[in-house]
This record gives sequence, structure tokens and C-alpha cells, in this order.
Amino acid sequence: MKRIFQYIMVAATVLSATSCDDFINVEPQGVIDEDLARRSPEEMVTSAYAMLGDCWYSYPFNLWPYGDMASDDCLKGGSGTTDTGYHPMEIWSTMTATPGEFDELWYRLYCAVSRCNRALCSLADYGEAELGAEVARQREAEVRFLRAHFYFKLITMFRQIPWIDEDVYRSNTQEQTPNNAFSYEELFGKIIADFEMAYEHLPATQKDGGRANRIAAASYLAKCWLTLAWGDGYEATNGVDHINQEYMQKVLQYTKVVEESQYGYMEDFGDIFLPEYKNSKESIFAVQCSDYKDDNTTFGRANWSNMLNGCWGMWSCGWDFHKPSQNLVNAFKTKNGLPDFDGYNDEIAYPVNGSPTSQKWDPRLFHTVAMPTFPYKYEEEYTMTKGNSRTPNTYGYYASLKEVPQRSKGETFNQPWQAFAMNDYVFRYTDVMLMRAEALVETGQLAEARSIINAIRQRAANSVAKHIAYAADHCEIALYPESFFAGKESARRCLQWERRLEMAMESSRYFDLRRWGIASKTLNAYFESEQNDVYDGQPYAQYLKDARYTPGKNEFYPIPYNQMYYIPGLYVQNKGYE
Repeated sequence: MKRIFQYIMVAATVLSATSCDDFINVEPQGVIDEDLARRSPEEMVTSAYAMLGDCWYSYPFNLWPYGDMASDDCLKGGSGTTDTGYHPMEIWSTMTATPGEFDELWYRLYCAVSRCNRALCSLADYGEAELGAEVARQREAEVRFLRAHFYFKLITMFRQIPWIDEDVYRSNTQEQTPNNAFSYEELFGKIIADFEMAYEHLPATQKDGGRANRIAAASYLAKCWLTLAWGDGYEATNGVDHINQEYMQKVLQYTKVVEESQYGYMEDFGDIFLPEYKNSKESIFAVQCSDYKDDNTTFGRANWSNMLNGCWGMWSCGWDFHKPSQNLVNAFKTKNGLPDFDGYNDEIAYPVNGSPTSQKWDPRLFHTVAMPTFPYKYEEEYTMTKGNSRTPNTYGYYASLKEVPQRSKGETFNQPWQAFAMNDYVFRYTDVMLMRAEALVETGQLAEARSIINAIRQRAANSVAKHIAYAADHCEIALYPESFFAGKESARRCLQWERRLEMAMESSRYFDLRRWGIASKTLNAYFESEQNDVYDGQPYAQYLKDARYTPGKNEFYPIPYNQMYYIPGLYVQNKGYE
């Protein structure tokens, strides 16, 4: 977007001497008058947009610790298990409501909701007079999209959440609004209503880059209905036995809009994750990030969610978080070009540059996981070694690639912190097409589902020569034959595997497992095997011996302790965490 800025409220300092009569009355400086702000609806909308990237490593809005690290795709990383408060999220068994990361995320997302509510009030009171009826209606649709986006994050994480809208804001009853006034499905209904309003009133394309459009709203509507189609989120009442076919038809309806839109597959998988392609046809909606050298500002608009995830020793401030698991690497194994569904995790394997073996790999491995002996993000002058891991005895030697730029492109910030100018995808085209394929499988339209999945695999097969020619002898990938889509069960396995490989390390894996109702089975098996990891003689991940996922409790994260007791009795805790 062309104009993003934030309102900053600065509290005035009040000095005291020896008595109450000695207080100095000082007019607050740098404070924006509430009424004045509300009379500027365009600026209030921009203020709501600014919240998209107003995140930090301890409250990342892309949810990577909760979608990746909490799954079988990823280990936490860092200097050890006590580095940050994220360790309970990767072993589950010690999770409580007390980590500050939960509280910060909750608070910041509700700050974003508040910005949206203020903007909606401004538009209602002054929008038509200041902007004209047509623009005001479009801006309202954009803000409702943004509010629903933030609420989708909240319900995905915490399930039982208070619904605070512009009416609650006007009446100043936020602190009287409980989190159990609406059911899970009723809350989704409110989120869907906002996205529907956006879908009905937004154009398919926007003149200003970064603004929400109709196709982004269709993508979110598909995701909402897909989530609801599998059940209520808890494993006992979620999964294949609870699929709502009517909701699956909604997924097909909205993904068809995306399929027929201006968006499409990038020709090379690797290009999707290079900053020069960050607003390509693959990008339906993304949080816009920048480097200060690009936008001529002091600090740019960097991606602070991923600031910990740079490779150790590769960057001046690479903190080595977000470490791919051996299980994920094993999942990229192929057998006659197809996934080794049953035997992929029987033994540890990893490719070594220049030493191909009979074990072949899906090419997407080399775009997703940084591995010793291979060029880091395609650049041979920055070849990764075992020295590029911070605590290999705990977290191994792999590093994440998708969210970082190439090393030669320089660093956005230097010590003590570093961030990258990589956009954060909210939706990319392939993600939505995989949602469509999922709905096609579950509605029995297996041939069309196979066509979509094979198109994605063909793109992966075509993604060797441009960026990873050095790994060509390690790669083998084939399209699924018709026999793999002869029935729903086999087709479902292909779809779920394909989604894991395509979307690996993009913060969706745990939420996919939960949606499919297979989180406990998958994660507990993963904990058993992953604690035995060895790379070139170095054992690691042994801390997973203490990990255990408990269905009926762990599906959702607990309501943060500080929120529960800020106003005692207002909120109800998620089951299992009482």
C-alpha cells in the first residue's frame, strides 16, 4: 500500500513535589485528539492497515510458532529450550496460560481490532462527506476485511474470544463483553459476515498495491468454510466423520472465483520466495514489507515476525529459530518420483551436495530447507556448513529458507536485531487451489482434484534448472497416476501430503492437522521418532521425550492468564486448561 502510518499516543508526564497541590498541569504533547482523528476517515483506514505488520518476534501475526513449531514440521531453535517462552508450544505437555507470548499476541490482535472499529466509526460518521459515497463504501469493505482477518487469527488461536465490534466500541462496554457470549460457529458467522460484505463491495483489483480486494475476500471465505466443514475444532467432533457437505460446496464456490481470477501459479517455485517477486500473480494478499533503502524511510517496514529466523553465522544477526525437522526433510523423499507414504520416516536420510544416491527427493526440499553442503538460498558463495547452526546438539543442522532473502541482497537491519523485507503471504494462489482440491476430494470430484495437485507437482518438477541446478541429480518427481485417485481415502492422503510439502514452513501445518482431526495421532508419533534424530553422528531433539499432545485440550491454545484475571469472571478458559 502506498500510505501506511500509525497513530502514536504519547502519555504526558506528570511531576509531583511535596503535596497534591504541587502537581504541575501540563497539556499532553504529541497526543492526537480523538475527535480530530475520527474526522479523518481515510487516515483512520490507513491506520487500520498499518496494524497488518505491527508485529514482533514475541507476537508474530503470521503465527509461525503456533502453526509450524507446534507441528511435525519444525523445531524451535535458538540457544536452547529456555530461549524465549516458546518451548511449551513445541512439546505441548507443559503448556499453560502463563507465557507472555500468548498475552502479547492476544493484546496486539485486539489492538488491531480496535483500530478497525475506530475506522468504521469514522467512516460511518464522516466517510460519505469526506470521501464520497462510493469510496466510503469501499473503504468500509476494506476495514471489515481487515477486522475479519484479525479475528480469524484470534479464533484460530484461542477459539473462545469476545466479539468486540464498533457498537461495543461506541458504548465503551469492552470490559463487560465476555468471551462465551457466542458459540464457535456463531463467532465464525460474524467473521464470515465481514468477509461477505468485503466480497460484495470490493473490486477484483485495486489501484493501490496492498489493499484488500474481492479475490482476497473470496479466499478468506473459502478458508472459513473449509475450517467449519470439518467440525468444531476438537478432535472428538472434528475430521472425516463430521464433514459438512454444504460447507464444502461453499469452499468450491469461492475457490472457483479465485481460480478464474487474474492470479495464477508462478512458473518457478523458488521465485515465490524472492523479494523481487513478492507481489507476483501468486500473491493474492500479503502483508507489505519494505527495506528503508527502498522506501526512503528511517527504518522501512520490515517483517519483524520472522526476525529470529535468520541462519546462524550467515547473517550478522541470525538467531537460528524456525528449524525444519528431520521428519519434514524425510517427507520430501520420493520413490519412483512419488511420495514414500508408508516408509518415508523409517530411516534418517539427507542429501549431500555433489554426492547423489539412489534416494531421490522432491525438488521443493531444496527451496524450503537450508542444509549443510548446499548453497544458501541458491548462492554458492554462501554455501551452508555445519557451523551455521547455533545449538546443533539440541536443534540440529537445518535452517528455514522461505522467509529470508538471498544473503547477497544485504541486511535490512544490523545488530542487535535484524529483520527482512520479505512480504508475509496471507494467501498465495497455490494455497487456495489446494483448498479447492481438498473440497473436491471430500465431495467426490476426484479427477478434478488430481488435476489441480498434478499441476502443482508439475510446477515443482519445472523448478530445478533456474535456481537449484546443483541439486538436479538429487531430484525426482512424478505426477500422480489415476490409480492414486480411485477412491477418497487414497486421494485424501495425496492431498494432505501435497499440502504439507507445498506449504511447509509457511505457518499452516498444525492448523491443517487440527482441521483434519489427526493432530494427536500425527504429533505423538512424531515425538516418538524425532527424539532419536542424528545428523552426521550428532544426536539432537532428545528433549521431545517429554512431549505429549492431549486431544480434548490441546486443539486450541489457552486464554492468556493476564486476560483471564484482568477482570475476574469475565472470561471462561478453554477446556482442559482450567
